Order: sequence, then structure tokens, then C-alpha cells
Amino acid sequence: MSAPLPQPLNEYFRASNEHDVAALLASFAVDATVQDEGKEYVGAVAIRMWIEETIRKYGFTVEVAGTRDEDGKTVVTGRVAGTFPGSPVNVTYEFTLGRQRIVRLVIR
Repeated sequence: MSAPLPQPLNEYFRASNEHDVAALLASFAVDATVQDEGKEYVGAVAIRMWIEETIRKYGFTVEVAGTRDEDGKTVVTGRVAGTFPGSPVNVTYEFTLGRQRIVRLVIR
């Protein structure tokens, strides 16, 4: 059975599927870090650019397929569909939360 999704992550996935850049950015701490596709993005300006580029490049949506707590992180498996070869694919999101915000996100 999947662990319940914390509220900040419910908001993250809602905003992600709606391509709402402002709401997505609001789910992150100001000094958060994102790792995706072999790159690291640190801070609000870099994360905003990552969000905008990812939406523009892939036009994706995510269906949450499962969640679990692991070593202080919330690990989410999502079925991601978009404009990329092999779509849809399963993607793992590893979230670290602090003060009801995402402080670290690693996408695998």
C-alpha cells in the first residue's frame, strides 16, 4: 500500500499537470535543489528556468502510481506522458521536504 502523499507534493503534481509555473515554483524552498537529466539546479531562478524548459520541451503530465517513505524522503513513482520518445515512461521522484516546501528533488 502506498504512503499518503504530503500536501506540498499534492500541490506539486497538480501544478505540474496544469503547467502552472508559479504554483510549481511556490512548492519549492527558495534555496532548493533539483537534479534531473544529469543536471543540477539550485535556487528559485534556476528552478524556474528548469520548470519552464521542461514544460516547453516535453509538454508532459504525471499520473502518481505509488509513494513510499524512505530514509527521510518521500519517493513517488509516476507514469509520465508527453512529447518524447518512448512516452509514457515510469519515473521516480525523490522528494526531501522541509517546512512544508520541497528542499530537494531528484528525478530518475
